Amino acid sequence: MAVNKKQMENETENKEEKSAALNTANKQENQIEQQADAQNLETTVAVKKKVKGGKYVPSGIAYISATFNNTKVTFTDLQGNVICWGTAGKAGFKGSKKSTAYVAQLVANETAKKAQSFGMKECEVRINGPGAGRESAVRGIAAAGLDITALQDITPVPHNGCRPPKRRRV
Repeated sequence: MAVNKKQMENETENKEEKSAALNTANKQENQIEQQADAQNLETTVAVKKKVKGGKYVPSGIAYISATFNNTKVTFTDLQGNVICWGTAGKAGFKGSKKSTAYVAQLVANETAKKAQSFGMKECEVRINGPGAGRESAVRGIAAAGLDITALQDITPVPHNGCRPPKRRRV
């Protein structure tokens, strides 16, 4: 029995020593992890700041799509990648107000200012569609301070292709 008590005491001492060693090792690991986390946070913050800088596009293309019901303005870089866009509906107008020339000018002006925030100074303008906001949208882009280098009408014109729908009776 005396031997068993001594063995049990030795075993408990060994267990206590092992647990103390594990506790110190765990504390050291926690400290290392906290330091690594702090370093990761610093690097992720730096990366996020870099992303918020955004693109710098000094010149691009403005596409104006003026339909009978709406006006859409899209700014792209010279390769055709979209930078920003705006529509009459996005500007907060509904119904028949979306198709007016005044709203087209507001939308073009607002979108051009957004494009200027990406560094755009000059743009080509390409107009598509028969809507009321064609010319006024070009005026809105010019009023925002962008230089218009070229003006082009890209409305598709049929060469007597499809048969038109029957005439409307009102």
